[in-house]
Amino acid sequence: QVQLVESGGGLVQPGGSLRLSCAASGFTFSTYYMGWFRQAPGKEREFVGTISASGLSTYYGNSVKGRFTVSRDNAKNTVFLQLNSLKPEDTAVYYCAAATTVAAMSNNGVPYWGKGTLVTVSS
Repeated sequence: QVQLVESGGGLVQPGGSLRLSCAASGFTFSTYYMGWFRQAPGKEREFVGTISASGLSTYYGNSVKGRFTVSRDNAKNTVFLQLNSLKPEDTAVYYCAAATTVAAMSNNGVPYWGKGTLVTVSS
C-alpha cells in the first residue's frame, strides 16, 4: 500500500523559511520521480517542483523558481521541499506526489498523492 506522509508545515512570517518532508512507503522509492504541488484557498492545485529518481535533475514552477528547492534521500525514502523567502501568496496546502515519469508529474497524471500539510505565511 503506497503511503506519502507530509510534515513540517506551519505558520511562518513573510521572508522566513520552512522545510517540508514527505516520508514514502509501499513502492520502490528510488525509481520514482517525486514532486510537490500546492493548492491555495479558492485556487486550483499547481505544480511546485519535482526531482528525478536519482536526484540529479530538478524542475520548478515559475512562481517558486529560485526560492524553493526539492531534494531527496533515497536511503530514507524521503523527499524534502525547502521554502525560502516566503511570501503571503505561498500560503497553501502542500502535497507530496510520486510518479514514474516526469511527464506524469501533473495534476491529472500523478498516481500517488499525500494528504497535504498546511503552510501559512503571515505576519
